Amino acid sequence: MNLIQRATNITLNPKAEWPIIADEVTTAPELYKSYVVPLSVIPVVASFIGMSVVGMSVPFMGNVRIPFFTGLITMILSFGMGLLSIYLISLIINALAPNFGSEKNAMQALRLTAYSFTPAWIAGILNLLPSLGMLGVLAGLYSIYVLYLGMPVLMKTPKEKAAGYTAVTVICSIVLMFLVMALVGSLGGMSAYRGLGMHMGSRSVETDGALGELAKIGKNMEAAGKKMEAAKQSGDTQGQVNAATEAIGAALGGDNQAEVVDKDKLKSLLPETLAGLKRTSFQGEKSAMGGFKISKAEAQYSDDSNRHMTLTLTDTGGSKMFGAMFAWGLMEQEKESDNGYEKMGKADGRPMHERFQKDSGSGEYSVLVAGRFLVECRGQNVDMASIKAAVNAIGFANLEAMKNEGVKK
Repeated sequence: MNLIQRATNITLNPKAEWPIIADEVTTAPELYKSYVVPLSVIPVVASFIGMSVVGMSVPFMGNVRIPFFTGLITMILSFGMGLLSIYLISLIINALAPNFGSEKNAMQALRLTAYSFTPAWIAGILNLLPSLGMLGVLAGLYSIYVLYLGMPVLMKTPKEKAAGYTAVTVICSIVLMFLVMALVGSLGGMSAYRGLGMHMGSRSVETDGALGELAKIGKNMEAAGKKMEAAKQSGDTQGQVNAATEAIGAALGGDNQAEVVDKDKLKSLLPETLAGLKRTSFQGEKSAMGGFKISKAEAQYSDDSNRHMTLTLTDTGGSKMFGAMFAWGLMEQEKESDNGYEKMGKADGRPMHERFQKDSGSGEYSVLVAGRFLVECRGQNVDMASIKAAVNAIGFANLEAMKNEGVKK
C-alpha cells in the first residue's frame, strides 16, 4: 500500500485500517524510510517556513521572524528528535503492555506509534501560518483517538483497558515531548523553545486525576467511533461527519464542559481603563468544535506614550482536557537571565504563567481561575506590576462566583 493511500485510510477510517496494518510484515527501517520520514518532515519544514520566512504577527511588535540560521538549525534538530521520539514512545507502549493485559511486541508498538501520528503530521502543513497553530492541536488530539482504536488490534489490549492504556501512554509521551523540546531549544537557541528548557526548581505532575479524565475521554471516543461505524454501514455520510465531530469534541473533553458564559457577560468584566490607559478596542466571540466550546472577550488599551496592554478573558467551560494543555498547570518552573525572567507555577493556588523581557519592555501574566476562566494580560512599555494589576482588575471573586454557571446536572 502506498503512502498516500495508507495516510488517507488511517486518518479517515482508522478502525478499518488497523486490522490491515496488524497483518502486514514490515521492518523498522522500511517503516521509517517509506512512511515516517516523508510524513514527519511536513510539520518541521512548514514550521521553518512559517516562523523564519512568513513570520508571526505579535501585538505592538508587528511581524516577527525567527532568524533564518536559527530556524534552519532548529528544523534539523526537530526533525531528528522527532524520529527518535517515535521510537521512544513505541518503547513506552511496549513496556506498559503487560500492565494492561496486552501482548508485548516491539514492532507492533512501533507501527502503532508511527501510524497514530499521521493526522498530526498531515496537519503540520498548517504551521506555514503560525496563527493556525490551534488547528494543529486539534489534529494532535485526533491522533490520540487513532492511537486508542489501534491498541486492541496491534497490542491485543482488552477493550475495557484500552482507554487506560492510551491515557498512560499519552501522559508519558507528553513528558517525553517536553524533554525533547527542551533539548532542541537548548541546542538550537530558538527562543520559542527556551521556555521549555528552563531550569526546573521543582516539578509537580498530578497524574491520578489526569488518568481518570483521559480514561473517560477514551470511553467517549469509543462511543463516537461506534456511531461512525454504524453511519458508514448504513451509508449515512452526514452521520459519519457528525460522529467524527463528536469524536473530536470528546478528545477535547467537551463532555466535561459546562455551558460557557455568554461573551457579552465576559465583556462586561473588562474595565474601561487600565493603569491610566484608555480602552481602544473591545470584542467578544464564541467558538465551538463538536461538544467543545469557548467564550472569549478581549480589550486593547493604550495611551499617547506608546504604552499598550491587551486584556483577555476566556471561559473554557472547565474542560479537563483543555486545562491539561496548559503546561504551567502541571509543572512548576522558573528561569531568569540578565534580560528578564519567566515563571510557571501557582499563585494563591491558581495555575499561572509570568514572563517579562527587559530589552523590549514586554511582559505577560496569565492565571487560570476556578478551573475554567483564563485571564491573560500582555503589555508593552509597562511594568509587570501594572500587568498583574490588570489581571487582578477582572475580579477573581466575580469569576469564582460564576464557576458553576452552565454546569450539567
